[in-house]
Amino acid sequence: MPHLDHDRLVFLALGESEADAGESTHLDTCAHCRAEFDAFRQVAGLGADTQSLRELPDPPEHVWQGIVAEIRAAEALPTLPAPRAEQPRTEQPTAEQPSAGGAGGAGGVVLTPRRRGRWSRWAVTATTAAAAAVLGVVGTLVVLDATEPAPRPPAQRVVLASAPLRAYGSTPPDANGEARVFDNRRLHLHVVNLPDVPGYYEVWLINPRTMEMFSVGVLGDAADELLPLPPNVDLEAYSVVDVSAETYDNNTAHSGESLLRGTLTG
Repeated sequence: MPHLDHDRLVFLALGESEADAGESTHLDTCAHCRAEFDAFRQVAGLGADTQSLRELPDPPEHVWQGIVAEIRAAEALPTLPAPRAEQPRTEQPTAEQPSAGGAGGAGGVVLTPRRRGRWSRWAVTATTAAAAAVLGVVGTLVVLDATEPAPRPPAQRVVLASAPLRAYGSTPPDANGEARVFDNRRLHLHVVNLPDVPGYYEVWLINPRTMEMFSVGVLGDAADELLPLPPNVDLEAYSVVDVSAETYDNNTAHSGESLLRGTLTG
């Protein structure tokens, strides 16, 4: 039985997304995923439990030195090869480059695609080491003074606009997802059941009146992705979120093969 994606469990534990019916059923029946989910919830709860603590001392310098040392040691490990035979294109991303569906369109921010693959071993190691060190800091501070109030944890982000993403064109109907724009100018996407493609998945914002578009970024391997939006983007004009299937053809324009689409509403 396949387990839920690690990153998806993190999003669910932090309350960034609601579990769908299939995920809820899986968590009720899979002891492994439930244990991992409960562990994430416990870690997330540490911040909420220390809301009454304030004016805490800075963590010891050796803690941060240890984090840096662990990350640098992990960076020295060899990177795992890409899981597919075809390698990503090596052209450099441009800050401003025109991009459009089919024959052409308006200019926008275009990011160089990267292959849809899992984290390398060193990235997982570095993240685990940093998380362990931070948990040690939290535990130390609570022991130092359990009566002093702590700084408030970061507030949950406000959703400015959202869109259900539905299968488009010849995409299988069970492919779907959701797009949400947070108040920190981040686009959160949760997608499931995307068909396998030989290249990668790219996210676009489209003006439905003119069909002008620009690339927001590329989806990774996880079901959830956070992508930064340009600071001056007009979401009332560029209101359509599009997920396309792209190939490594050195062409930064939209391939014309859309898999999911949805319209943002506030």
